[in-house]
Amino acid sequence: QVQLVESGGGSVQAGGSLRLSCTASGSTYTFCYMGWFRQAPGKKREGVASFDCDDGDTRYGDSVRDRFTIVRGSAKNTLYLQMNNLKPEDTAMYYCATDERFWTLNTLTRPRIFGQGTQVTVSS
Repeated sequence: QVQLVESGGGSVQAGGSLRLSCTASGSTYTFCYMGWFRQAPGKKREGVASFDCDDGDTRYGDSVRDRFTIVRGSAKNTLYLQMNNLKPEDTAMYYCATDERFWTLNTLTRPRIFGQGTQVTVSS
């Protein structure tokens, strides 16, 4: 059974930075299609970034492009999200996600496996 564990969340002031980490375990398949989602109270879950190991392709949500960077670790079961110039509207629970099936933020297919999440709070 695949497990995803996120870490790195916290509270920062606007303009600050955080780096989220995700470690996957429990499966023999290559964690090729991975990404990050977030959900703020009262709002729908939103895709933040995705990574495709087939060609290193990365995709970003419009609200985070040019501020966030998704990186796959040298250990292929790790994933990071570097978040710079954080804004109060970035406040949310952030979830790591994966699936054996191909998916990106730009496909209709969505990942089926999510971690428990890590909270990010940005104050103005």
